[in-house]
Amino acid sequence: MHVDAVVLDIDGVLVDVADSYRRAILESVDRVYGDTIERADVQQFKDAGGFNNDWMLTDAAALFVLADREGDIGTIAEFTDAIAEHGGGLDAAKAVVRDRLDDASARAVFEAWDSDRLRDVFQAFYLGADLYREIEGGEPPFDAPGYIHDEPKLVSADTLEALQSRYHVGVVTGRPAAEADIALERVGLDVPDDHRFTMDDWAEGKPHPYALLTLAERFGAERVGFAGDTLDDIETAVNADAEDEERVYYGIGVLTGGLTGEAGREKYASAGASAVVDSVEDLPDLLE
Repeated sequence: MHVDAVVLDIDGVLVDVADSYRRAILESVDRVYGDTIERADVQQFKDAGGFNNDWMLTDAAALFVLADREGDIGTIAEFTDAIAEHGGGLDAAKAVVRDRLDDASARAVFEAWDSDRLRDVFQAFYLGADLYREIEGGEPPFDAPGYIHDEPKLVSADTLEALQSRYHVGVVTGRPAAEADIALERVGLDVPDDHRFTMDDWAEGKPHPYALLTLAERFGAERVGFAGDTLDDIETAVNADAEDEERVYYGIGVLTGGLTGEAGREKYASAGASAVVDSVEDLPDLLE
């Protein structure tokens, strides 16, 4: 795998978000609706595809909680499997609710579902009061210390130096730009704006290949490795490889996010991963 460019995801690769983004998903649904999903259930939504944006995953989790009150929606596994069958993402979650409930029950779910409130609560939990005022530009709905401060680093300065000294290095993340800045500053990775894509930079999001294709072109790279912690990340590389006849793209699964152990390796392999590593710390040796 002799690459000349390395592209990194942030969440689950550079920083651990188990007690930040994922915690905010669970607690946002609970605060708004008085019930929520289990922590392990978050990964089932991720595996269904189309939930690189955690606000959308929060919306989908809320739809499940509300639908479960109205009728027989099935288990989380059945719900997320059906989402995958519909193509993944929030629109698929909505379709599953409509498929599994009668018209009156589905209407009650969508009337109770408040995406704007969920997002506002999520940001209050995640950012905390001070950063909420700075980034969101208003008063938070409640005071919170901010889970963003509970994101341990997963990468060392030595690994970042090894990668940047040998390869072009870029970032593709589902984070908003301001939140990406905070994470990159925390780990000490300085990436020019034109070498990264955030939620604010392209509408489609992962697994659409546009961001990866564009970075490869900007780097003048012929072989690109993309390291991420979800199946959407692997699919992004697979899609880029299928679309770009002039370059080769490798999807590299990292086992420090929601996918772990042998089961995680198998899921990555099934999605078309070129390699799987225990952590981003193993990337320099892999790429050598």
